[in-house]
Amino acid sequence: MTRKLDMMEALQALAADRGISSETLMGALADAMESAYSRMPGAKDYAWVTIDPDTFDIRVWSQELDEDGEPYGDVSDVTPPDFGRIAAQTARQVMNQRLREVDREMKYEEYSGREGDIVTGIIQQGDSRYTL
Repeated sequence: MTRKLDMMEALQALAADRGISSETLMGALADAMESAYSRMPGAKDYAWVTIDPDTFDIRVWSQELDEDGEPYGDVSDVTPPDFGRIAAQTARQVMNQRLREVDREMKYEEYSGREGDIVTGIIQQGDSRYTL
């Protein structure tokens, strides 16, 4: 239980630090866990992850697919007892990728309304395709 509380606190701190909503981070974490699960041996083809925002309970759900690739039958809980080292690395990489995407979107939103304006600033890193 303390691990779950630590994870909740870490996500809330990350959300506050980056100015990102907790819901966005929970969605990114669910995507990361789904990607990690899909790389595990014996993973089901059609699976998705849910995270309870109150208890931070992470569950992996699955459903069988028919010949056409459509889900059918009962939904079953296929949450593994642990995800392992490789899955944890995958989850970390996906989470970092999602955070970079959110940062990029926030920067775009911040400056998209200023198109045509002359602004001054310090370039910390430049790409020769976009800087003069």
